[in-house]
Amino acid sequence: MTGPPATGRGGDLPALPDGWTVVRTWGPLSFTTHALLRRPDGTEVEWSSRRHRKGLGLRRPDGHRLRAVEGRWGGRPQASSWWMGGLFAFGSVCFALGSVPLFFDHVDGSVVAATFFVGSLAFTAAAAVQYHEAARAPEGVLPDSARPGLRHLVRWKPHRLDWWASAVQLVGTVLFNVSTFAATRADLDAEQVRRLVWAPDVYGSVCFLVASGMAWSEVNRGVRPRPDGSVGWRIGLVNLVGSIAFGVSAVAARIVTTTGEPANITLVNLGTFVGAVGFLVGAVLLPVESAADGDAAPSSSPRTGDDALRRRS
Repeated sequence: MTGPPATGRGGDLPALPDGWTVVRTWGPLSFTTHALLRRPDGTEVEWSSRRHRKGLGLRRPDGHRLRAVEGRWGGRPQASSWWMGGLFAFGSVCFALGSVPLFFDHVDGSVVAATFFVGSLAFTAAAAVQYHEAARAPEGVLPDSARPGLRHLVRWKPHRLDWWASAVQLVGTVLFNVSTFAATRADLDAEQVRRLVWAPDVYGSVCFLVASGMAWSEVNRGVRPRPDGSVGWRIGLVNLVGSIAFGVSAVAARIVTTTGEPANITLVNLGTFVGAVGFLVGAVLLPVESAADGDAAPSSSPRTGDDALRRRS
């Protein structure tokens, strides 16, 4: 049986099985992103919000390393990881391609603009899958717990940092849609470019930076880096670097009133390329995370989980 949700620092943890207790919780500000749980037999396991929403199960502290205790069999990435990774990767390739001189110097400007717009649509689709994953995270701490219904896609969940991160990033991708679509128009004057192209690009970049900062804080239990050897931690790092690069590109794209041109086109292209590569690496790692970080046998009982740990040792 599963009991009611356990109250953690700054928010509710998913429901705990009968007899389980919360030993300690961690997280940035008032959010709970990690928790140490004690099972009825006295053994302790760690819950984390990232592993939880991805269905990767719990982990048991083992010195400076953490080993999987309860999760699904590894080796086969989840479908959501493939979709999310594939869409983010496709969008990243489009953005990287559009910022390379070898491409934009040899094709029509409308093709370059369309490349960015198509890439932004892929980003939005990937962000929607990501939001779906966060909004419908399992209701219990065990990986085989049921996920809530579709109505949870529109529910307000301000106590969850991962919900905020996915929601803010989704908004950012929509702003990129607006910006890149406007950029496909060749009849805009400098003021219209500033208002319809540059402004949404800046706001979208801010959203990406905020969302990546939240995701970074989620995997580190705060702002300070705390590497745990997981693929998820590496994804958080490269996405943060990518978002910073996108932000630099957006600032450099400010339209100079006297010339009607971006302030620093070289920095615009470089920032876009570096940002795209960062998100491409993160996208490729998503299926890897699903397979590598969730490689223990499924279990809903403490003894089976410990047996899985011994088999891995």
